[in-house]
Amino acid sequence: MISSRRNPIVQRLKRLCTLKGRRDSSLILLEGTHLLQEIIKIGRMPLEVIATEEWLRNNYEIINSLSNQVNLIKVSKEVLEISLTTINPDGVACLISFKDLPESNNNPDYILALDRLQDPGNLGTIFRNALAAEIEMIWLALGADPLSQKSLRASSGAILQLPFHRFGCSEDLAVQALAQKLKVAVQNGFQVIGAYSPNSSLPFEIMPYWELDWMRPTVLVLGNEGNGLHPIIQACCTCGVTLPHSKAVESLNVASASLPLLLERQRAKMTSYID
Repeated sequence: MISSRRNPIVQRLKRLCTLKGRRDSSLILLEGTHLLQEIIKIGRMPLEVIATEEWLRNNYEIINSLSNQVNLIKVSKEVLEISLTTINPDGVACLISFKDLPESNNNPDYILALDRLQDPGNLGTIFRNALAAEIEMIWLALGADPLSQKSLRASSGAILQLPFHRFGCSEDLAVQALAQKLKVAVQNGFQVIGAYSPNSSLPFEIMPYWELDWMRPTVLVLGNEGNGLHPIIQACCTCGVTLPHSKAVESLNVASASLPLLLERQRAKMTSYID
């Protein structure tokens, strides 16, 4: 069992808590029992499992479900605590390869685009909402890293099940890259839907979200928490929708607003079956 705080595994795990560390190693750190269970549930195996003796004693079922090729590393509680970002970790972490992330459907017709979202909690929640809504692909113009621990925890593992592409190494490049994807989508017959506050001042009309035909090939675009959609991204939208609410609230949290917008297509499908 590894009990020394100076053991190389401590620095290795800490590096994987950073974007550069993940890119350099092509590995993703998953903290906690829930994310380990999620990766097993969707039919993938971790490369390594790092766990305390107490966790191993209490989780025979999970251990027995692992392949013999999984490298099992026993560490002390103290070593795990200083290696991870979670306060009071539950006793386990694991590593997966970038190759274990889901691949994109070649012909998605329901896509979510996120314009420079900054909050990893919002990002993770939106991934979870998108999975519930059967989104097939997520495009990200930079913003928070979906593979950060805060995003992964907030998504409850949804990030491990949804294909995504994060564009750009600077804000300008990210916005331009997303704009290009949206323009190509329009050329391919997609409606590109910008989401706005009901009090937004825009040069075009926005409609309540339920008035839109969500059964068409669609890209829903959600904007930055503070500034909304970048003007370049806004110019790519073919129409706009809003989520009407009381004027006592200037705007809704983007993660909260995403849920009814994303699920409207599900409601439309159910209604069409009834009709």
